[in-house]
Amino acid sequence: MTFTPGEKYKAFAPINLPDRQWPTKVIEKAPIWCSVDLRDGNQALIEPMGHERKLRMFRHLVELGFKEIEVGFPSASQTDFDFVRFLIEQNEIPDDVRIQVLTQSREELIRRTFDSIKGAKKAIVHLYNSTSTLQRRVVFDLDREGIQKIATEGAVLVRQLADEMPETDIQMEYSPESFTQTELDYACEVCAAVMEIWKPTVDNKIIINLPATVEVASANIYADQIEWMHRNLPDRDKITLSLHPHNDRGTGVAAAEFGIMAGADRVEGTLFGNGERTGNVDVVNIAMNMYTQGVDP
Repeated sequence: MTFTPGEKYKAFAPINLPDRQWPTKVIEKAPIWCSVDLRDGNQALIEPMGHERKLRMFRHLVELGFKEIEVGFPSASQTDFDFVRFLIEQNEIPDDVRIQVLTQSREELIRRTFDSIKGAKKAIVHLYNSTSTLQRRVVFDLDREGIQKIATEGAVLVRQLADEMPETDIQMEYSPESFTQTELDYACEVCAAVMEIWKPTVDNKIIINLPATVEVASANIYADQIEWMHRNLPDRDKITLSLHPHNDRGTGVAAAEFGIMAGADRVEGTLFGNGERTGNVDVVNIAMNMYTQGVDP
């Protein structure tokens, strides 16, 4: 039996933003770049990198000039945990580079993550939980309040453990996973609740990362979503607004460029777009696009 597309698929609804400003913006400076090659990129490989290959990649990323590098998911992988410990104990991390570690919003995983970064000079702890309508219903069987509680309970523990580790300069990052499939008002509400716990300042910003965990709509829709959040998040001057585009529709680079035009400050991606499914956004492509427009990436 065959189906017409309209019977099988539901079109993504446009964002009601009649006064959108991003289409007339021009990219005049590069965003903060964060490489996720060692985590998102690595998990896409048929044969994931072992210790020696990870170390070669980390050193290469440092040589390329990345100042923020996601080095793994230490609470989910002993290999990642051991690699983070090696980088710290062997003084592989330059003073001007901040490593990033990813963790789900679960107590045992958060604690394990903090164990991995003991002794680091600087680190980003990247907390996330799923917020989309589908995952709320199918994966968690929770309402909005229940999902927000997962985020805030994790945020409380991250704040506590960061305060107990004063020797490490810890920047906190939060992602509402599957942001692009989450109602904007709810995504903003959850992010604001996390911010209330972390209490960022202008001089000590937190990162709010808005991932297209799966690229489900055209690049202009993502830009509208980013501009809406850019306008509506509280204390915007205390936030580094970050993008994490994927390339399922083949428009990850355009989505990232439009997202920067819409107000984002930072981009997470991989060299040449390696990543799960059809890949993460290709940061080399974005950088060279900027270069050809007179912007130093």
